[in-house]
Amino acid sequence: MAKREWHYPEVVPKLADLGQKVLYGDVWEREELSKRDRSLITVAALIALYRPEQLEAHIERALDNGVTSDELAEVVTHIAFYAGWPSAVTAGEVLRSVLHAEDE
Repeated sequence: MAKREWHYPEVVPKLADLGQKVLYGDVWEREELSKRDRSLITVAALIALYRPEQLEAHIERALDNGVTSDELAEVVTHIAFYAGWPSAVTAGEVLRSVLHAEDE
């Protein structure tokens, strides 16, 4: 997967560096979980924490890592009962936006 482009390195360069080297360069590369599983966990966590700004990129990453759109829809539905309906509704809107962008 191509390196994620950070939009804030000129403001918080160390955070961007840590994201590239530690998060994506180390944590995401560990063999104990597949990237597919990491994507499912990350998407669920971002929905639960109500982080739609980060969710879009991680839905795209999940699709790249082999998670299907139906599986992502199921994560949104499942997490609604644990993280709250508003978080799931927003996640559904983000998922729709990502899936429709791929059709264009």
